[in-house]
Amino acid sequence: MKRVFLFFLIFSWALLATSQSIDLFGKIKSDGNIENIHVINKTQQLFTTTNVRGEFTMTVKLNDTLMFSSIQHKPQEQVVSEVIFKNKIIVIHLESEINELEEVVLGKVLTGNLMSDISNTTGEVPINFYDVGIPGYTGKPATKSERLLDASRGGLKPVTLINAISGHTRELKAHVEMERKSELLRKVKLRFSETFFELYNLPEDKRNDFFYFCEEDDNFEEACQDKTDFEIFQFLEKKYNQYIESFEN
Repeated sequence: MKRVFLFFLIFSWALLATSQSIDLFGKIKSDGNIENIHVINKTQQLFTTTNVRGEFTMTVKLNDTLMFSSIQHKPQEQVVSEVIFKNKIIVIHLESEINELEEVVLGKVLTGNLMSDISNTTGEVPINFYDVGIPGYTGKPATKSERLLDASRGGLKPVTLINAISGHTRELKAHVEMERKSELLRKVKLRFSETFFELYNLPEDKRNDFFYFCEEDDNFEEACQDKTDFEIFQFLEKKYNQYIESFEN
């Protein structure tokens, strides 16, 4: 009778432990950047990101599987063990993702000897504004559409008027807008593809279509430009539900 009671007590405790949820405090350690690392509870389909100190809080149950990933780190999974569950704290060491590139030499090899290097070059000797002490623009190079748009705005007034009448300027604006949205979409895909589809299953041949579906939203730039990972993830969740509904209807 005692054995039966003891077995029942152990079974009840195990059942209670697996059904109970706790707020787990976590800390990421790495040689790289530890802010905005994606933390996914794959078992309960929950998502969060780390703060600037690499800290996060996640609701978990015993034996839940947590996944940690970012562009700069190798993905890592951790099961919530009894020790972790009891202590309500977890420390994860992530390994940096190192992409080594082969050394590429472009053009002639320069020795540092001015006369020798000049004779070793072909065509005109390249001179930049640093060489002659003239300050120059060092920001992000403009796209072709942006340069054309600037040219159409800065031309002679009759030309600007003709462009406006012909709709050429409007067309250039549309190209600039399209390029800006395409670049933003590329960044969102790069940062969220692996993390998002860990939680929301979608066939690989549908994933690009899903992201283009997101880009077509009128609020795409507002929802994703200069927003936190959590805010972007919420937008993707909403669009995912709409995307699935479009197939069901």
